[in-house]
Amino acid sequence: MKAMLPLSLLVAMLHLSVLSLTQADQHTDQPEATDHQEQHSHERDPLESCQRIVTSNTDFAFQFYRQATTQEPNKNIFFSPVSISTALALLALGSRGRSQAQVLEGLAFNLTSIQEEEIHHGFHQLLLLLNRPGSQVQLSMGNALFMDKHLKPMKTFLRDIKKLYSGKAVSSSFQNSTEAKKEINDYVKNKTHGNINQIVEDLEPNTLMVIVNYIYFKAYWENPFNIKGTHKDYFHVNAKTSVEVEMMIRDGFYKAYYDRKLSCEVVQIPYKGDVAALFILPNKGKMKQLERALTENTVSKWERSLQRWRMELHIPKLSISGTYDLKRILMNLGVTDVFSNRADLSGITGNPDVKVSKATHKALLKIHENGTEAAAGSSIDFLPHSAPPIVKFNHPFLLLIIDQYTQSILFVGKIVNPAEK
Repeated sequence: MKAMLPLSLLVAMLHLSVLSLTQADQHTDQPEATDHQEQHSHERDPLESCQRIVTSNTDFAFQFYRQATTQEPNKNIFFSPVSISTALALLALGSRGRSQAQVLEGLAFNLTSIQEEEIHHGFHQLLLLLNRPGSQVQLSMGNALFMDKHLKPMKTFLRDIKKLYSGKAVSSSFQNSTEAKKEINDYVKNKTHGNINQIVEDLEPNTLMVIVNYIYFKAYWENPFNIKGTHKDYFHVNAKTSVEVEMMIRDGFYKAYYDRKLSCEVVQIPYKGDVAALFILPNKGKMKQLERALTENTVSKWERSLQRWRMELHIPKLSISGTYDLKRILMNLGVTDVFSNRADLSGITGNPDVKVSKATHKALLKIHENGTEAAAGSSIDFLPHSAPPIVKFNHPFLLLIIDQYTQSILFVGKIVNPAEK
């Protein structure tokens, strides 16, 4: 049996906040135009290329979600599917044979209807569009490979990760694991604007490579909640437990839809820019039914059915995070070879004796009124005096944050207990 060298895959993440801070450092990691992109530009427009992969990305998001809830049934869930998909697609770029097929099929791609090259080109365009300059949403996403200085990556791999994934390779000394750990953590801390201080807690002594993907998102509600309206209220975690939360409140017009079949209320809350949050509140006792029905078709139906209503909306202030052992979840989704002695990652170093030893994802969510400065200058809808219907997110609900331009799900959350630290 050949000795396998572990490769650590760390999908590192992310901070999501809706705060009224000055919007500095818009879109740092701008992917550059490349030959690959230029040679394809006449074939298809970027949005069309990117839409070739979005349906699979959405399917993967919900497969991942079901695995995460099975592992922690009554816990808050929060992750970035687009971030995990991108890191795994980058891993597929360096995989060969069955290892590669498993990774791409685990990402919900049907390899009889889409070619590997189209998948990478789709991710390339998706990264360009998500990092688009001039958007009012602050969103930056990128990739880095920390490689042991004794490993010599293949030039074609280095060229492709830069060209397709705006990725960079950093030479590290993994013999000094304390220093390597600090270097990786500092990189992620810097890219997530200080919100994720520690993505790597420990490095196995024989680690040779760490793949890091990060996503940073900050946006402002199109219509902020007035901070004066925020008040203490109860959130019913389950039939026996209630917790006190800071409940934000706003009387205004929102696009909403009541799904009779799934017994849930769907409310869309737009951010400034081309991103919106879908808050989905199932009737009590209907969460499991809703979770089973989560598919790309369900979300498309909701978005098509939304209509503008006036309502009094109650949403708890939130600060939750999620940390996931991707290795465990991916193995359940059929991605097994890359973690075992059968791994073929020879596209990275030319050496077949490398495997993935660890894969981690960390995500963080904060939802606020929008800070005081922004709320003070908020637009006020002209409202008649009659009382509108009240929609209160005061028991477990789901949250999807969707980039409207590419129809990509940036984040998926399940809020079971907003007070849980």
